[in-house]
Amino acid sequence: MGEPQEPPVVATAIPYIGHVIGLMRSKFNYYVQLSHDNPLPIFTLNMPGQKMYIITKPKLIQATQKLPKVLAFPPIEAKFATRICGVSQEAKDIVFDNVNGERGDTGLSMESYVAMKAALSPSKECDEMNRQMIQNVAAALDGLIPSTQQSVRIRLWSWFRQNITAATTKAVYGPKNPLNDQSVVDAFWQFEDDVMAILVGVFPSITARKGIAGREIVAKAFEQYYRDDGLMTGSIFAKNRYEVAEKNGVALEDIAKWEVGGVTALVANSSPTAFWTIFFIYSTPGLLDDIRREIDAVVVTNNEGHEITRSLDIKSLKEQCPLLTSTFQETLRYGSIGTSVREVMEDTILDGQWLLKKGAMVQMPSRIIHKDPSLWGPDVEEFNPQRFMKDSEAQRSGSTARKRPSPACFRAFGGGTTLCPGRHFATNEILALTAMFVLRFDMAPLAGSTWSMPTTHNSNMSIIVVQPDTDFEVEISRRKGFETGRFTCGLNGSDTILAVTVEDRTEG
Repeated sequence: MGEPQEPPVVATAIPYIGHVIGLMRSKFNYYVQLSHDNPLPIFTLNMPGQKMYIITKPKLIQATQKLPKVLAFPPIEAKFATRICGVSQEAKDIVFDNVNGERGDTGLSMESYVAMKAALSPSKECDEMNRQMIQNVAAALDGLIPSTQQSVRIRLWSWFRQNITAATTKAVYGPKNPLNDQSVVDAFWQFEDDVMAILVGVFPSITARKGIAGREIVAKAFEQYYRDDGLMTGSIFAKNRYEVAEKNGVALEDIAKWEVGGVTALVANSSPTAFWTIFFIYSTPGLLDDIRREIDAVVVTNNEGHEITRSLDIKSLKEQCPLLTSTFQETLRYGSIGTSVREVMEDTILDGQWLLKKGAMVQMPSRIIHKDPSLWGPDVEEFNPQRFMKDSEAQRSGSTARKRPSPACFRAFGGGTTLCPGRHFATNEILALTAMFVLRFDMAPLAGSTWSMPTTHNSNMSIIVVQPDTDFEVEISRRKGFETGRFTCGLNGSDTILAVTVEDRTEG
């Protein structure tokens, strides 16, 4: 092996700004195009004012994750968060103090991650938050079709975004949830639509004026929430975040601004994931019937009394519905556009071969891995709901066994020390909503239209899962044989998790 050297530079026809133009035009597909044209495990992009290393293979991603102090995420997270949330200089100074844990796991940056992980890891406290969320989801489905109507027409994307936001934030922030106010919800999505302009735009006070105004409205609502002791009836997650910030001397106004970013983490990706999971189940020929057979088999029906009660449990869905869980994971693989980012803190030799220079940024786009036919097979561009099923499960369902890559190739939740701590909460929410929806309702596009997949070109590049560019109108009716009765969904403990990442499998 020769001397370590920097990864090869990928040049462009237009010097200096060529890659910027490419990203503006192709967005989240740009790195995939580059990796196809330059089949290298890692390459260099020279961007204006910043050198980027793009990693395209799981082996190098895992090597990167083993060096969390020298190839670090916290400094980048702090830069992004302070800019996006618009906090004061005092709050910036606090978060950057020991931002990468040079003096141990103390300070706002280090303690916040520990607190969030503790609150969102499977536990009795997290179970309670999950149960509240599931009740909120069930209530939303109960009210979907008015009792006086046989069917209802809705805009599917708007419905999911609205109800995921409500169910999640009520579970996290409790009865005094600031987003109980529709004007605050509208302001939040106004902010979310402008996040990238706030983060990287020139003169964001002009280019992202609406987003900044929306952010201010949401932050003020959280300020009032804290002053009104709303946190007293909030979740362990909300309490932990507040207590860590207060302990580290962050002012109330800045805690409220941080929480605007907290809402983004809670709902910005679960909403499109739920939308696409349902969209694919109903639009893929035969899939709805197959998944219904799984769900119907685990429904507990009680005929006692004057009303039939049908009950589902999340644990049963995870353990006995492999096609449902595979469809959920395939939705994430197919639609994931997230990028894990690291800052090179000192000159580093990666995997004994590649020299990474201090001050550069490392990017690990999940879409490159998820669209690699050498990892996933020749049907990588297709949505294959059986892709994550074990061979025995696929055979029982009548499907053909196929190549399944290492779990390390699934990057929807990131990995390593920055693995998404909310993945179990989000998984429970989406499985509960999907299973209850499929159990209860039939759905079809409005007359004259088809299950045509909406484009996703305008998806916000700050999120993990693509969003539809346009809404999709459908007509929903009660499923035949399920028109009456009560429907409930529960969570009988956190001992069963869906191993969606290689880390989950290792820990299990």
